[in-house]
Amino acid sequence: MRILVGEVPVSFYLEILLRATAVYLILVGSMRLMGRRMASQLSRNEMAAMISLAAAIGVPILDASRGLLPAVIIALVVVFIQRLMSYWAAKNENFEGISQGIAATLVENSVMHLKNMQSSRVARELLFAQLRSEGLTHLGMIKRLYMEANGSFTLIKQPEPQPGLSILPEWDTEFISQQSPQSDRYVCYHCGNPQPAGTQDAGKCPNCEEENWVQAIC
Repeated sequence: MRILVGEVPVSFYLEILLRATAVYLILVGSMRLMGRRMASQLSRNEMAAMISLAAAIGVPILDASRGLLPAVIIALVVVFIQRLMSYWAAKNENFEGISQGIAATLVENSVMHLKNMQSSRVARELLFAQLRSEGLTHLGMIKRLYMEANGSFTLIKQPEPQPGLSILPEWDTEFISQQSPQSDRYVCYHCGNPQPAGTQDAGKCPNCEEENWVQAIC
């Protein structure tokens, strides 16, 4: 019987239920605070379930005083909680947003949403690198860029590209020199918002309140 129940009192199994639930909720909350990219292609709940299961399996393997039954109980608790949260998420959109997260718009009509980028923990250079990997060279080619709840990106291109902010690395001067700047079109350097006045000295950007304007690229 020792190989099954180990050398622990019966009351320890009630403690296991509380421990497994607490660890699962801590993992989900921590991963939400760390940002969506932490989850990669798995949802937070799935990632937390996977880590919890791995921890449950590791304990009885490394500690001879622990039986296999605690690991089985933890696995059942983790699977039950994950299935329960998935069921609630399917029934309630608000709960789904809390537990899984919701998609965020990072670029809309060639302009970056800086607040959404900040809340999603997406740096400017990370966003530009993602767009360059799609073969794009400036924001005017982008209609929408979403960051999905699982951390992946969804790109929708403009049917007809318009002048926009260059997304090439500033050190690649050779490639930048091959782009076509528009002498009468300026965009905000920080968010890509176009300046309707067509002048470089146009005051604060109405989108981000910065005052750095650069020529748009077409």
